[in-house]
This record gives sequence, C-alpha cells and structure tokens, in this order.
Amino acid sequence: QVQLVESGGGLVQAGGSLRLSCAASGRTFSRYTMGWFRQVPGKEREFVAHTRFVGGNTYYADYADSVKGRFTISRNNAENTNTVYLQMTELKPEDTAVYYCAARQRPYGSEYDYWGQGTQVTVSS
Repeated sequence: QVQLVESGGGLVQAGGSLRLSCAASGRTFSRYTMGWFRQVPGKEREFVAHTRFVGGNTYYADYADSVKGRFTISRNNAENTNTVYLQMTELKPEDTAVYYCAARQRPYGSEYDYWGQGTQVTVSS
C-alpha cells in the first residue's frame, strides 16, 4: 500500500523558515517524480516544486516562479528511505496554504499517481 505522509508544517512569522518532509512508502520511489503542491481554501491546488529522475543519481528540480530562490526541494533515496523535503525560507503570508506531497511514476505529465493528506503552513505578518 502506497503512502505519502507529510510533516513539518506549522505557524511561522514572515521571513522565517520551515522544512516540510514527505515520507513515501509502499514501493521504491527513486525513479518517481516527486512534487509539492499547495492549496488555499476556495482556490485551485497549485504547483510548488518537483524533483524528476534524469538518470544515474541525477535529478532535475523545477519550481513555481513564486517560490524560486526561496524554496528548495530535495530527496533522500537511501535504502529503506524515500523522503522528499521542501526547505522554505523567506516565507511570506501568501505562502500560507495546505502543502501536499505527490508522486508520479512517469517523468513527464501533469497527473500524479499518489497524494499525501497535506500539512498546514501558516505564515503570519
């Protein structure tokens, strides 16, 4: 059974930092595209960042323009560990949202196969 479990959310002041984690289990995710998305009530879920397997031990990262230079996605594919991180710095009130981790087997495309339950991030001004 595939599970994605996010953690690390919370309340932080503007300008602060948080690190989100996503623990993936149920299969080997080293070649999966792993992404972070966020959603605010009443709005569509939006892409934040993803890390895509390229080959060997190389991954390609991409970011939404709104978080470039502030957020960093990384992953740990060590044996028995499939964890994806989102390091968030210089947080702004507009970063407030529920953040979701997602996994996609295909390297390209917009549809993700698996989703976590989400973790709330609240940035106070």
